[in-house]
Amino acid sequence: MSDDEDLVYVKKQKTVHYGSLEEAERARLTATTAESSDEERDHNRSPSDTPTTAAALGNVHISNEYMELEDEMSKDRQALLEEFERRKKARQINVSTDDSEVKNNLRQLGEPICLFGEGPADRRSRLRELLASLGEDAIKKKHEDEERPLHQTERDAESTWYHEGPDSLQIARSWIASYSLPRARDRLEKSREELELPGATRTARRQELLKKLQALSIYCSQIGDSRPISFCQFSPNSKLLATSSWSGLCKIWSVPECSIARTLRGHTCNVSCIVFHPNATLTEDMLGENASPTCVLASCASDGSVKLWGGGKNEEPLAEVEGHEPHRVSRIAFHPSGRFLGTCCHDASWRLWDLEQQAEVLHQEGHAKAVHCISFQCDGSVVATGGHDSFGRVWDLRTGRCIMFMEGHLKSIFGVDFSPNGFHLATASEDNSCKIWDLRKRSCIYTIPAHTNLLSDVKYQRTEGQYLVTASYDNTAKIWSNKTWQPLKTLPGHDGKVMCCDVSPDHKFIVTSSYDRTFKLWAPENM
Repeated sequence: MSDDEDLVYVKKQKTVHYGSLEEAERARLTATTAESSDEERDHNRSPSDTPTTAAALGNVHISNEYMELEDEMSKDRQALLEEFERRKKARQINVSTDDSEVKNNLRQLGEPICLFGEGPADRRSRLRELLASLGEDAIKKKHEDEERPLHQTERDAESTWYHEGPDSLQIARSWIASYSLPRARDRLEKSREELELPGATRTARRQELLKKLQALSIYCSQIGDSRPISFCQFSPNSKLLATSSWSGLCKIWSVPECSIARTLRGHTCNVSCIVFHPNATLTEDMLGENASPTCVLASCASDGSVKLWGGGKNEEPLAEVEGHEPHRVSRIAFHPSGRFLGTCCHDASWRLWDLEQQAEVLHQEGHAKAVHCISFQCDGSVVATGGHDSFGRVWDLRTGRCIMFMEGHLKSIFGVDFSPNGFHLATASEDNSCKIWDLRKRSCIYTIPAHTNLLSDVKYQRTEGQYLVTASYDNTAKIWSNKTWQPLKTLPGHDGKVMCCDVSPDHKFIVTSSYDRTFKLWAPENM
């Protein structure tokens, strides 16, 4: 056989590759890497190591490196989905077409109500987007957050705070209890005697009183100072009249002559109130040379000063009650016994001072705002206070408890006074009304729409309480019946706001003091 016969020619088959060359290249590189890794491990392996083939590790991922590209892509995808969801939610939110309501909603959310170049449609779109991001009930939640402090304030106004008092307070309360119980017994006995009188007699008395009141006119008008007359009060014997002024001066006038009898100098700013001691002028002449140096008057001012004045011709104060500065003291009042002095302070509290112990025995809080007025009951067992928080409170001095909460006025209470019967009291308010309260029912029994401007003061007739007088900033004072609460007489004549009024203990005069710097005595024409 020849050499040519031994040769067999095989035709090379044509190879067709399917798929990407990139995958084939990746497979080739993987195999190369695996072989190099195997060789390196074989070179470094000790004889005792177990042999591992490259095929066993070729498809196992042993790298701890991760590409951040996928995380970023997932974050962008999530943000995009959230944006689509927000827009979908915004399209479903109903927004008012009233532009003013849209502005109010934006204001409640704390956003600008208008941007530069923004129209009503753009404003609605902005509100819709805000509600979509904050929540559809965002405005409702804002309302609730704003109302919560208001409700808290109302709860605070209805709350009462009690402080632990000193030993002097216990002494004072025991003394007040022993003082007030006999007086209450006498008052009730007097009421029973009045009820035993024939009805015709009581009716005749009321008709006679009504005639006198309807005949009231100006008896005397006097310029009291160079500044407004802030307060006026008759002395217990009805022969003297005390006035206080914004000039810082307090003056004593004779009645009915209206001539000045004494000037009290001591205050350096607006004097708010001056009151007589309950026993002053009853036993001796307080203006005489031999008058007792004991306290016969007390006054207070807007700088927080409270001064006590003695009898005689001395123009300087007898003593000063300290502890209110720098808050204003608007009103003061003597306890019926004369031993205690109550002061109303604009730090939302009122104080009770024992003049015998020469100490503050009670510092009572309870009002949410400044306490403006105070009045003691005729027995001396309870005291009423009124404040700028539009509420009044009645306090039992024997226990320290608030026994009645007077709620009903819409604005500040500027005047309060107890009726001589011991269970009725009247409050004068900035809401132009006067309310009558019954201590037995612990409620308001009548509201008098008294004036066309705020009421500055209210006073009952002394001893009998057949009528009450209200003073107002409408330049008038009015007299009202105690039984039917009907108007009996209007007292015009002042050129300015009437700031105070009072009724003389002998029932002969009514006095009013005014912003026009005058005070006027009113009496029946046939007196």
